[in-house]
Amino acid sequence: MEVQGSSPIERDAVHRAAERMHQQAIRLLRRLRREDAAIGLPPARASALSVLVFGGPSSMGDLAQAEQVTAPTMSRVVAALVADGLVTREGDPADGRVVRLRATERGEELLREGKARRLRAFSRLLQVLEDTDLATLERAADLLDGVLR
Repeated sequence: MEVQGSSPIERDAVHRAAERMHQQAIRLLRRLRREDAAIGLPPARASALSVLVFGGPSSMGDLAQAEQVTAPTMSRVVAALVADGLVTREGDPADGRVVRLRATERGEELLREGKARRLRAFSRLLQVLEDTDLATLERAADLLDGVLR
């Protein structure tokens, strides 16, 4: 990782911080993924549905791009979500050639329950921390949010 205007020592610190955050993010996601099994959807379907629930309606191409899969793969995922009653296909009023995918009320409910379950699990993990440590984590989350924007 190249950091302009930084000394080798500063670049090493950036790399160490990136490596540690990366490792912990993966560990956290793996731990919380256990909670996702309770919603009864395979990970690819749950992820695509999450994009529609929390990001809003989308075209098939935009959804495939967001999920970093091919259009045929996304078509199969969406077909299963439609068959499960979790997603609907709607025409786009601005362009009749475009089909918009929208989460159904049932799909939204399922994902909101899943998110609540993950947040409860994460909250249980954080309960052991002191107030100052929780404030540090909140500050770190703010910093990551700024970097990722």
